[in-house]
Amino acid sequence: QVQLVQSGGGLVQAGGSLRLSCTASGRTFSTYTMAWFRQAPGKDRELLVSISRIDSTTDYADSVKGRFTISRDNAKNLVSLQMNSLKPEDTAVYYCAASTYSGNPSREYSYNYWGQGTQVTVSS
Repeated sequence: QVQLVQSGGGLVQAGGSLRLSCTASGRTFSTYTMAWFRQAPGKDRELLVSISRIDSTTDYADSVKGRFTISRDNAKNLVSLQMNSLKPEDTAVYYCAASTYSGNPSREYSYNYWGQGTQVTVSS
């Protein structure tokens, strides 16, 4: 069983920055593929970025490429999402997720553990 606990988020003005963090339980964090998703009201959950377990290869959605940066610290069981140049359309609930098996990192169904979600609101 893996528990993911998120922190960060909140309210920021357009153009501002926020940092989200997600701490995982367990001794094998380095073997998890990690990702960040978001879900805006009335919309499907969107995969923003994944980071691989092997070489920390990243894959960003076009909507956040160049503005958001994912990082992981395997010694601390921590994955973070630095969000810069935020826009009102970035307003959503953000989720970290872990895949503990070798699924397709670009598919939501590959992620079998989820954080509790955290609200990010960007005002115009």
